[in-house]
Amino acid sequence: MDRLIEILEDIQPDADYETCTTLIDDHILGSLQIISLVAEIEDEFDITIPTVEIKPENFNSAKALMAMIERLEDED
Repeated sequence: MDRLIEILEDIQPDADYETCTTLIDDHILGSLQIISLVAEIEDEFDITIPTVEIKPENFNSAKALMAMIERLEDED
């Protein structure tokens, strides 16, 4: 989770990723930032994020992102 928080802070430093659950809903992360985030996560965690997984419920919080990452790692 620490590495994920670092990636998020590099992309958008102005958010509290430990507690925020509305990263997408409140437009804290925009579409270009999401594209960057997907690329960074894929590189860092050696996974592929399918297009169907790029939805608000997977990106609204660091916890949701980590759950998606762990699920995708388990599928490999």
